[in-house]
Amino acid sequence: MQKIKNIAVIAHVDHGKTTLVDQLLQQSGTYAAHQEVQERAMDSNDIEKERGITILSKNTAITYGDHKINIIDTPGHADFGGEVERVLKMVDGVLMLVDAQEGAMPQTKFVLKKAVELGLIPVVVINKIDKDGADPERVLDEMFDLLVALDANEEQLEFPVLYAAARDGYAKWEMEDENKDMTPLFEAILDKVPYPQGSPDNDTQAQVFTLDSDNFVGRIGITRIFNGKVKKGDEYLLVKADGSKSKSRVSKLIGFKGLDRIEIQEAEAGDIVAIAGFADIDVGDSICDPVNPVALDPMHVEEPTLSVIMSVNDGPLAGTEGKHVTSNKIRERLEKEMETNIAMRMEPTGEASFKVSGRGELQIGILAENMRREGFEFLLARPEVVVKEEEGVKMEPFEHLVVDVPEEFQGVAIEKLGKRKAEMTSLTPMPDGTVRIEFEIPARGLIGFRNEFLTDTKGEGIMNHSYLEYRPYSGTVVSRTPGALVSMDNGEAVAFSIFNLQARGVMFIKPQDKVYSGMVIGESARPGDLDVNPLKGKQLTNMRTSGADDAIKLVPPRPITLESAMEWIEDDELIEITPVSIRIRKKYLDENIRKRMARDKKNAK
Repeated sequence: MQKIKNIAVIAHVDHGKTTLVDQLLQQSGTYAAHQEVQERAMDSNDIEKERGITILSKNTAITYGDHKINIIDTPGHADFGGEVERVLKMVDGVLMLVDAQEGAMPQTKFVLKKAVELGLIPVVVINKIDKDGADPERVLDEMFDLLVALDANEEQLEFPVLYAAARDGYAKWEMEDENKDMTPLFEAILDKVPYPQGSPDNDTQAQVFTLDSDNFVGRIGITRIFNGKVKKGDEYLLVKADGSKSKSRVSKLIGFKGLDRIEIQEAEAGDIVAIAGFADIDVGDSICDPVNPVALDPMHVEEPTLSVIMSVNDGPLAGTEGKHVTSNKIRERLEKEMETNIAMRMEPTGEASFKVSGRGELQIGILAENMRREGFEFLLARPEVVVKEEEGVKMEPFEHLVVDVPEEFQGVAIEKLGKRKAEMTSLTPMPDGTVRIEFEIPARGLIGFRNEFLTDTKGEGIMNHSYLEYRPYSGTVVSRTPGALVSMDNGEAVAFSIFNLQARGVMFIKPQDKVYSGMVIGESARPGDLDVNPLKGKQLTNMRTSGADDAIKLVPPRPITLESAMEWIEDDELIEITPVSIRIRKKYLDENIRKRMARDKKNAK
């Protein structure tokens, strides 16, 4: 029987999980001597590499001495909390990483709470101790207080602590120890993480915790075997969450070693493997012995809290830049996404539009960005929170928000958040001269807040939030104050016209950009929308006067990214997303229809 340890690496975003896994892979001798490995090897997706964040949980396995250690690297961003929850059920211990300067952040609390509820003992790794502002003792106290607050049992409160700088490749038991390598961390995993329970001699029980797909073998379930053995070619019973059962053979059994996947013939209790051969395999399904099937408890995944309408592009420039523009193509792509991403939902709404729900703006934004890179062209409406009714009361999701701001900006942060219905729960001065303020805020209040917050704090503020719970609806929340500058005509923008419009607000376009009637070309300096003409050229006459032909000086336009557009737009606006450009437009391109709608809305009040 193999000696196996199953661990997950959990932490707040950017506290060093993927870098730590890199070092464990390198120092365990898993890579061959000649193998070239990239930095942050586990972040394989393009967007993960660009942004430096982990989006999908991924697993790897290393051999250390006579042990096999299965490691799962999890995302740290609150929008991907669904991934972390599932992963924790598959492991016997967690490495809880904390930044030696930032300390316990909202996502630290969220993932630690889940780990404590499942009875896992955390191995706390205080990372980045080489930072100038590092204060490991304060962070250790914070972690202890946090575990007490989360009702941890006595065994969990006696957690082992290591100090590390993952980037430099060392971990140690005491701050005074010399900086050598990761050996203390390997020792901690072998000593403190329990062996998997279950026996290879029992009837087979395995559960799928994440999905993958392959063009040749179809859907693949990445599975933890709790009891018995799984052999390639044998027949097993698949038990779904709703109790339905189906039999199928294991056509392919895949084991993990480093970054490689290797075909194996059989695996036994305690191991994590990928299984192919079940056409309708899903997250949370059990794979059981066909003679004596005992299904495992199905998994509960938290509901989506944010939804957005995605529709076919019907603007004047539709189809000029994208490859996939029809509703059938968009539907196929969304259905494919829903197969592997169980934290999201999709339902068609009408002829050519779909309602996509997820856990946050980032999650929906990343799906849109991936589709855009694949050649899709579509429209995205303003994100809305998912509201539900319980016993006749309208309920909406609330978030736990933590902001770190320099002292001089704390007043403006509290004032702006107050307008968005946030309630302050604590205010703590930090040793580095900043203030940490915690709030409870409706999720609606956070839509479109990040840009404004960064402007108000001159880019020095840090905000993090995680889902709290559903509470009664809290009334209207303030939204964007400045209006939009809307084009009145179709054509190409002219420098002379843009120069004259600069006094009216901030421009989003530059000369020679294609514009059309109803497209938003800038942010007005005042409330209320303004229809303008960006195509008007200079009237040329044969009279010359001195100084009349000065060179036109244009202010560089504000670049529009997908995230900034999602935050900026209002209910009557849409984002037009194509592989080449991102534009903002009005829902109704005709000026007269817009005026009539605005009038009706005013009268309805």
